[in-house]
Amino acid sequence: MNGRRMSGGVSAARVGLGVGSLGASADRADVVIVGAGIVGLSAALAAVDAGAEVVVVERSAEAQGASVRNFGHLAATPQAGLAARLAARSAEIWQRLEQDAGLWVRRSGTHVVARHLDELRVLEDFAASRAQAGAAADVRLYDAAEFLQQVPISADDVVGGAWLPRDLQVNPRQALGAVTAYLERRGVEFRRRTTVTGLRSGFVDTSRGVIAAGLTVVAVNHDIDTLLPELAERAVVRRCALDMVRVRAELPMPMPAPLLTGWSLLRYAGFADSPAIPALRERLQQDHPGLASLDVNLMATQLPDGSIILGDTHSRGEAVSPFQSEHAFDELLRAGSALFGTRLDVLERWQGVYATAPEELLIDEPTPGVRVVAATTGIGMTTGPALGELAVAEHLGPTFSPAQPTSVRAASAHLQKGLS
Repeated sequence: MNGRRMSGGVSAARVGLGVGSLGASADRADVVIVGAGIVGLSAALAAVDAGAEVVVVERSAEAQGASVRNFGHLAATPQAGLAARLAARSAEIWQRLEQDAGLWVRRSGTHVVARHLDELRVLEDFAASRAQAGAAADVRLYDAAEFLQQVPISADDVVGGAWLPRDLQVNPRQALGAVTAYLERRGVEFRRRTTVTGLRSGFVDTSRGVIAAGLTVVAVNHDIDTLLPELAERAVVRRCALDMVRVRAELPMPMPAPLLTGWSLLRYAGFADSPAIPALRERLQQDHPGLASLDVNLMATQLPDGSIILGDTHSRGEAVSPFQSEHAFDELLRAGSALFGTRLDVLERWQGVYATAPEELLIDEPTPGVRVVAATTGIGMTTGPALGELAVAEHLGPTFSPAQPTSVRAASAHLQKGLS
């Protein structure tokens, strides 16, 4: 850019910056995105669609955070409230990117196994609630025999299950790279290995100089605690570390969809209203104290190469230890082997890290022209595309009118009530 003013459909004046106030020595962009994970890339997509000139600043040579260290499971159906609306819109964006960016997107739905009657009761309650909301097609219940015909798992203790047909799956190893390449073809500029050192209204200070910005979108997930520590403290943002593995298993047939278990029923807001949840939690803790101590969510997805992502444990704190206990992997692999009824051969182990907070989403505007958005639980891939779109929608004006679930300010006000 070298000091020139970008010529997209959005100007810095929209956030009160006169052209003369931007400074002759600063690079200039209509929209600057901080962070090249799925939320940041989605904000860039929405902005370039509207004709804006966009710069994405990424501290690494390539994004290596939560957007690549996940299951690739787009679990829209079990969400509630604002997250459910964002997830529904995100599914539309993912399917568009399948065509435009060449993503692998599978319309798989989600399978949920019930291996105890309390788990089946939660699924029955969920199906009833969706039917009451006029969305009976969101959940299909199976008895044990029907479920085992669909899913290659051990028959031990299976009492039934469910299929959530609206959900999708992507390959997290492929998705970010494909979207990044697509945006570069569209003219989005990526400044890699570049650290943001400060944020001001209309300016982004980086290790490679200052960029004058009409709008800045901060999408750095857990690193919000280092870039905007006061905001992170007010929103009680901490870090959550996960133990995850990729395995090979000899299965009688491929997995047709991501697989959730009873442990997963404790994690999604859509299941939370079931009267059976407290008893389920108590039983799992009593019957499986080792897994409970690791705050496990036993689930799995199968990648196109046939390998299976299995996880995951959870450990939270302002800082998380990089040292992963072999005990955690032993417990996880033992549970996974029992679930599938076969030996699991480990191909890879890794630690995922994402932002966690009392609220599921962080949406804020700490200073005029600076928007901060993050999924502050493990639903970044599920809600991230719409969250990024939401961050730029108001700035891009009335000509930009996607199926927005709400406005940034309305969403922020809604979430702030939970923090006050």
